[in-house]
Amino acid sequence: MKSRFSSFGVILALLFVTQTASAAKKPNVVFILTDNHGAWTLGCYGNKDIRTPNIDRLAAGGMLFKRAMSSNPVCSPTRATFLTGLMPSQHGVHSFLDNKYMMGPEAYYSLDEFETLPEILHSEGYVCGLSGKWHLGANMTPQDGFSYWSTMVRGGTSSLYTDPVILNGKVVKSPKYMTDLWTDHAVNFIEQNKSGEKPFFLYLAYNGPYCLGNLLLRPAKNRHAEYYADKMLESFPRDTVHPWQYNNKAYHNNIVSMRRVAAEVSGVDDGVGTVMDTLKKHGLDENTVVIFAGDQGWMGGQNGFFGMGDHTRPFGAHDLMMQVPMIVSHPKTIAPGETDIMVSNTDFLPSILEHVGLKYRIPNGENQKLSGRSYAPVLRGESIDWETAMYYEMEGTRSIRTENWKYVARRSPVGPAELYDMAADPNERFNLFGQPAHADVQNELAKKLGEWFTEYATAEYDIWKGGRSKARRLHAPKDHPDYRPLRTN
Repeated sequence: MKSRFSSFGVILALLFVTQTASAAKKPNVVFILTDNHGAWTLGCYGNKDIRTPNIDRLAAGGMLFKRAMSSNPVCSPTRATFLTGLMPSQHGVHSFLDNKYMMGPEAYYSLDEFETLPEILHSEGYVCGLSGKWHLGANMTPQDGFSYWSTMVRGGTSSLYTDPVILNGKVVKSPKYMTDLWTDHAVNFIEQNKSGEKPFFLYLAYNGPYCLGNLLLRPAKNRHAEYYADKMLESFPRDTVHPWQYNNKAYHNNIVSMRRVAAEVSGVDDGVGTVMDTLKKHGLDENTVVIFAGDQGWMGGQNGFFGMGDHTRPFGAHDLMMQVPMIVSHPKTIAPGETDIMVSNTDFLPSILEHVGLKYRIPNGENQKLSGRSYAPVLRGESIDWETAMYYEMEGTRSIRTENWKYVARRSPVGPAELYDMAADPNERFNLFGQPAHADVQNELAKKLGEWFTEYATAEYDIWKGGRSKARRLHAPKDHPDYRPLRTN
């Protein structure tokens, strides 16, 4: 059972939060998270093909992180990291959870042993609402203090129009385009809590643009489909398929897939605009922190890759498989601008808590020790001493990204390692691993990577040391129960 801050048990809790701000009214928090979404698809990140005026407006009025990264390339682990501040080797969700854990006799909540952002905020008086994708298990049951709960039955999306959803505690077929459905429920939650009697936390987790699956072989049907029907979308590179590409080969250089992605990104943008207009309509915009982010990065043809890091064999660890959009807006509190510091989704929880006036503290040696750092001072326009050191893992693949170098190690299963000079080769085309001239850098990064995971990984979930995953592994050694031979095609 989880600890609760309102009882004497807080003394023995795994972690606790103390309020550091005065008794001034806490700001509302709206966290908008998209699904399978690369930052490069947005106008505010330089895309000239895809229309995203509302997200661009949010960025113009807030802080845009030019180098926000995700520590894993798959949705369940990255969502778990956003909500706990922990790496997969700490929270145990190394890949996407099977549907059997969403509903039915095997359903369970994969983060039950940890404190999460909504649970912490709820304990501090926030009303919490979920609209959209959960994919962390036990989907029929509201978790972690959520009193408003509209979500999906499963994690993946086969259709944005007819997939089953959970509304008012019942499973029904989605009554409309799902991006609009989640926007409608977000608006409903805001309007239910517009009085300001209590601060609210809205987790608006779109399952769009969902740049994945066979829906990319079908033209879009939303209100943007006609606009993109004749666009060539030159921001999507046309390139030879990389030999490591394992899934998604049918989408490469496919204009139908590109146009579908563009239309779905613009559909999400509509929702962002509606939410922002709703906040303004009810006079809530100035006292609401709005965060827009993606769960993991996505490639749309760059370097011959299409998809995320789990769609390659060996698993990919390219920057664009990690880079996500990250925009934080809070009028009159966050100065508009851009920052070039490289942040991870592990940094999200401590940063948002500090920004709203709460401090996150964990006793040394406990199993929820945060590796992330707070970038809240950056939101206030302050300079900050920030080392570029970003860590990433996908099952047996791990990497470290510094300002000038990236080192990728694969031990389980055995596979090629990589070393890139990111200053000279930002597109990661020339693997320098094993070259004598770079032996010192390689050894230093390998040592740093190993020491970091030794400090933060939990024995139960440390795959490199025989630990387990709460999700079935996509690529496991032959002697592992999850082993499945790779396709030969």
